[in-house]
Amino acid sequence: MRVLLLGGTTEARALARALAGDARFRATLSLAGTTRAPLPQPLPARVGGFGGVAGLVAYLRAEGIAALVDATHPFAAQMTRHAAAAAALAGVALLRVERPAWSPTPGDDWREFPDMPAIAAALGEAPRRVWLTVGQKELAPFRAAPQHDYLIRSVDPPAPESLPPRATVIAATGPFTLEGERALLRAHRIDVLVSKNSGGTATEAKLRAAREAGLPVLLLARPPAPAGLRAVPDAEAALAWLHGLRAERGA
Repeated sequence: MRVLLLGGTTEARALARALAGDARFRATLSLAGTTRAPLPQPLPARVGGFGGVAGLVAYLRAEGIAALVDATHPFAAQMTRHAAAAAALAGVALLRVERPAWSPTPGDDWREFPDMPAIAAALGEAPRRVWLTVGQKELAPFRAAPQHDYLIRSVDPPAPESLPPRATVIAATGPFTLEGERALLRAHRIDVLVSKNSGGTATEAKLRAAREAGLPVLLLARPPAPAGLRAVPDAEAALAWLHGLRAERGA
């Protein structure tokens, strides 16, 4: 059965490894191409966009795709919308793999916001030492709050013109250890953590470190999913869905 896997997450890599060893599926992994040096993948991969919904529909039909698995980042809202629309138009079965969001525990000081400009405003007028773990595309709103000192951690170094004036950049890829996150908070004397509610374990240690240090955390809330979209929390459940779909169709 032909499968197109929209990837770029831990869950996508786990599902790709499982599909690579299963002769009952012929899967292709699609990556957005936003990371300059992506990790090696176990499946044949394509890189870059499809050209909107129409382009994705054309690809699904041309390649004879029977199942589309959207395992993109929880904040890749446009790609998820395009996948839902294209799957409906092409008559292709669709599944969303979305890890559960983080939830606060006793001792957490969290606030959620609908967008990054609201978070930048919530930092206040008084200068603070802010740790930004929000991704390169979300830095611009913080240029409007130049009074703060920013520590920015990103897989690839952001473009200099996107940075707030008082920014220190660390290029790093998770997963990150709790001890490493504790040390980073101390070394940079962080006052507040800003992040997205991405969920998962690869970057969760920063939240525990912030809790231990009594620091506030300002989180970007997840975008809403398209109505009626079927979703599972992990690669194991996605693989079970694919096996069920294959059995249902007698493939």
